[in-house]
Amino acid sequence: MERHAMEQLIAWKNSKNRKPLVLQGARQVGKTWLMKEFGKKHFKKHAYFIFEKNEKLKSIFQGDLNVHRILESLEILAGFKITPDTLIVFDEIQDCPDAITSLKYFNEELPEYPIIAAGSLLGVALHKGLSFPVGKVNFMTLYPLSFFEFLDAMGEHMKLEHLQKGNFEVLKPFHDDLISLLKKYFFVGGMPEAVNNYVTERDFNKVRTIQTEILKAYARDFSKHVPLSNQAKLKLVWDSIPTQLSKENKKFVYGNIEKGARAKEFEDAIAWLEACGLIYKVNRIKKPDLPLAAYKDLSAFKLFMVDLGLLSAMASLDAQTLISGNEFFEEFKGSLTEQYVLQQLKIYSDKLDIYYWAKESGTNEIDFVIQISNEIIPIEVKASTNLQAKSLKSYIDDFKPSKAIRFSGATYKQNEVITDIPLYDIPYIVN
Repeated sequence: MERHAMEQLIAWKNSKNRKPLVLQGARQVGKTWLMKEFGKKHFKKHAYFIFEKNEKLKSIFQGDLNVHRILESLEILAGFKITPDTLIVFDEIQDCPDAITSLKYFNEELPEYPIIAAGSLLGVALHKGLSFPVGKVNFMTLYPLSFFEFLDAMGEHMKLEHLQKGNFEVLKPFHDDLISLLKKYFFVGGMPEAVNNYVTERDFNKVRTIQTEILKAYARDFSKHVPLSNQAKLKLVWDSIPTQLSKENKKFVYGNIEKGARAKEFEDAIAWLEACGLIYKVNRIKKPDLPLAAYKDLSAFKLFMVDLGLLSAMASLDAQTLISGNEFFEEFKGSLTEQYVLQQLKIYSDKLDIYYWAKESGTNEIDFVIQISNEIIPIEVKASTNLQAKSLKSYIDDFKPSKAIRFSGATYKQNEVITDIPLYDIPYIVN
């Protein structure tokens, strides 16, 4: 499969001010495959080192962190000479804090050597206050496959080409085809193993088995890496997410975790899930004004999962329910559709801060609000072709935005303020 993140890696390789790259992302989103594939395609050689359960590798970084000595020791492990045209890959680097510290010295003393470091729980390690070479590394986050990448994997190259160009008139005759493909993506999601299996076998049952195994792997991480005292709380938060999103008002409510639950009891669990990339936290803003971050309400937020395929698996939604019927996008009270939109926005604009807006009374709510340059854009997500949007109309009347976006199952249409964009072309607004 082609990953669009490869283009980011190529840009990093060719950058004049290149530093060691820290690749973050949840477990099983494809970090290891991407790093190895990058090494194979764009370097003369690549040297892959994984720290997990590798005491000999860890011992190389004990002591004075002399990077010239470290490099020579790594050559012995690799079995070949490591030169500046060799990509050095450090996987699961959070298992060796000294290796993380060494990135600073590689940057200062051997900047010509390209290094990528990754770890599924690296974000957790950083969240705990692990010493990190601030200013001495570049960062990049890998997400599950986007819908565009799914189309590419499915061989829908011509449709994809016109979507990327925003050629909606050309695509109008193929609207139903694209909606059908989008339904499949809602079930399969973007985890690489699930996508690869569906592309080759077209078997939804096998996809669901893979998703279930991924969820079990996450649960094993909880028990392995989380202190025993916090494991139960973390699992309660994790298991509650589909229920929280199934509500009409999707604001996260601690009382829905268990009776009498309070914020201070579960804040660490939410922070852990967020740090390792398993959830996205979308805070409410009190006022849609510049800069949005200044109006963030820390006490009100929604939690979404890393992948909509995993969300549908946790909610036990079967393929027949998801794939058939005209009201597909309304299943699960539109939660999958909101999850999908958020996920695509995160993938295509990593630095984009995403919020939602709601009145204190809760009578009106805008699903997402983003800031692009000095423009604040409200985003309404409609789970069907019904374009009635009372909340969006009220928002426009109150705040007079120059632009508003409505994603839905309908075709493209430009109104005076509102731009209707089909759900299958989310990147249109950030490209």
